[in-house]
Amino acid sequence: MKKLLLGALMLGFMSACNSDNISNQHEQSENLVSSTGGSALQRGCASEEIRKAALQSSPELRQRFSALEAQTEKFENDLKLGKVLSDGSVEIPVVVNVLYRTSAENLSDSRIAEQIAVLNADYAGTNSDVSKIPSEFQSVKSGDVKVRFRLANTVRKSTTKTSWSTNDAMKKSSSGGIDATSPSNYLNIWVVGNMGQILGYATFPESAGLWNDGVVIAAPYFGKTGASSPFNLGRTATHEVGHYLNLRHIWGDANCGNDLVADTPTQTGANSGKPSYPLYNTCSGVQRSVMFMNYMDYVDDAAMFMFSAGQKARMQSVVASSGSRSGLRLY
Repeated sequence: MKKLLLGALMLGFMSACNSDNISNQHEQSENLVSSTGGSALQRGCASEEIRKAALQSSPELRQRFSALEAQTEKFENDLKLGKVLSDGSVEIPVVVNVLYRTSAENLSDSRIAEQIAVLNADYAGTNSDVSKIPSEFQSVKSGDVKVRFRLANTVRKSTTKTSWSTNDAMKKSSSGGIDATSPSNYLNIWVVGNMGQILGYATFPESAGLWNDGVVIAAPYFGKTGASSPFNLGRTATHEVGHYLNLRHIWGDANCGNDLVADTPTQTGANSGKPSYPLYNTCSGVQRSVMFMNYMDYVDDAAMFMFSAGQKARMQSVVASSGSRSGLRLY
């Protein structure tokens, strides 16, 4: 069982990662062939330093981080003791900021609506592929996370920029981007035409309400219709919003690391492609079947289709009335 300890967390953030990219690196597993599954493109972590650098450079963020994890631990303990009662689903208003250079990058309203629908299905546990969850993990599947998403506005801006990086330039009008719409009250998603090999990245809840708070996704991996395979089912947004709601990568961004969720099996590293179940890893001498189909792993869109109950609790903690993202709640 993985145990959440605040002292360990303050060290653990050093390896936290909140950015996805396309990579040719393979995870360390005992079933490498099935873990890659033959996909030409594979997810990986391109900017592990983003959160680490932000926390290292800002005492305020470090204080927020400590308070966030202390509140998360309290919420989880209260949940186990029956002190937390569900008050229904939380609906998060979303602003999609589209920065486009070509007509292909200026994503249609229908494609944006399609992405919102994917988020709602994945977070409600009504996704069409939920039946693929192995029986081994049925007892720990999240079911309905009770987080919903509603498109509040779409902001479009033409740009001459041919590429974007992870320096948050897309989030500032002064650098050619679009300023966030009230980030304390809206989930801002920036869609940019090209980030090289990067699929997307997100801020964690210690950044709640700050000018750069939100999710960034490259246009080829946003939505479904016209998106680039094998990341063409809208799951890049599902994954990145998971970070936004305080989920770490399932392998804890370290060899046999800790994602701070007790019911996700410890695994050696990221999985990629379309693994065949079961896929086994060995950590600390214990062989486990890993939950590669979790949205917070790095497999192809078609191979990820579940959150765990522990991940649900962490996300609910963030959007609860006492959580760091309580400002997103619509009553």
